[in-house]
Amino acid sequence: MEKTVAVVVFAGVQSLDVSGPMDVFCEANRFLPPEDHYRLEVIGVESGAVPCSNGLSIHAHRHFTEAKQAYGLLLVAGGPDLPSMDFGVAFDDWLREACGRALRFGSICNGAFMLARAGLLEGRTITTHWDDARELAQLYPSTRVEADRLYMQDGALYTSAGVTAGIDLSLFLLAQDHGPDVALSVAKRLVVFTQRSGGQSQFSPFLTPHVETTSTVAQVQAHVLANLNADLTLAELAIAAKMSQRNFSRVFTREAKVTPAEFVERARVDAARVMLEGTRAPLKTVAWQCGFRDAQHMRNVFIRRLGVTPQQFRLNFAAMV
Repeated sequence: MEKTVAVVVFAGVQSLDVSGPMDVFCEANRFLPPEDHYRLEVIGVESGAVPCSNGLSIHAHRHFTEAKQAYGLLLVAGGPDLPSMDFGVAFDDWLREACGRALRFGSICNGAFMLARAGLLEGRTITTHWDDARELAQLYPSTRVEADRLYMQDGALYTSAGVTAGIDLSLFLLAQDHGPDVALSVAKRLVVFTQRSGGQSQFSPFLTPHVETTSTVAQVQAHVLANLNADLTLAELAIAAKMSQRNFSRVFTREAKVTPAEFVERARVDAARVMLEGTRAPLKTVAWQCGFRDAQHMRNVFIRRLGVTPQQFRLNFAAMV
């Protein structure tokens, strides 16, 4: 059933992880001919009414043991306690088989933990809520977790960041099915941003060092953040750390989980995002203050990292300043 969208729920599920995507596909039916209408289904890990984390209840259309069809899209929702929850071997087996039958499958928010426990994320590149990214990466080291993305596609696998990013992912999937005009019409109906780029940062985590604040690496990170338009080569950073280049690179990468060059570039992109969102400074000024060689260099980095140019980013995400 190619047009059936199913969402898996459980006790403690985040209600917006369910209602957000389902409203996107439900509203899409207003703009589609009857033969293209999506059919929506909620699959319960438990039977009966399923309590949400906010006190609401969802009544699943069927228990997972009754869901044996091939879905067009099968999504698993997230919830505050999901990282520590285990639904048993029978459910994991069903999920693995159901995702194998589905044309597309994926997760909303930290629903990625559910997919990971079923062995569906081995060797895959995914995203999840920024606050759960590190734990997921540690528990499942074969999975590449991109913590700074709103949503991602890896073949038939689609994953999104926290809560409202599930709406962005659903609009992206809708545009794949029926084109950008339908997605735009749905976004207008829901009064949401047309469709944020999957590369848009979900939180700007790289401006917050992820190491012990008293460590040499943290001190170097603080130096980077305070001097983005300085010469931040490996040689200069090693001098600041009072280490050899080889030793500094090894220690920094081990503690920060990224190379020095990667940290510098991500910090510069994040700083540029802040300026583009909150000021009307010319692009060449943004580029200089954030440490890029020139506006063209910043443009190339934005396209590579975020999938949009700085000008497109500003048009999409800038505040009214």
